[in-house]
Amino acid sequence: MEYFLCVLGMVFIIEAVPYIAFPNKVKELARFIHMIPDRTLQIIGLIVAFTGIVIIYFGRHLGGM
Repeated sequence: MEYFLCVLGMVFIIEAVPYIAFPNKVKELARFIHMIPDRTLQIIGLIVAFTGIVIIYFGRHLGGM
C-alpha cells in the first residue's frame, strides 16, 4: 500500500505540472477539447494507457537488473 500511495502521489505531481507551468495553455486546451471527436479522444486515451503499461513493464523487469 505504501508503494501505491507513492506512485499515486507522483501521478498527482506530474499531472499538476502543466497547470503550474502553463496555466494559459491549459485554459486554451479546455476551450478547444470539446471540438475533438470522441473517437479521437478514446484513441489518445488508449495510446497513453498502453504507453503507461509498457513503461511499468520495463520498469518492473529492467529495474531489477
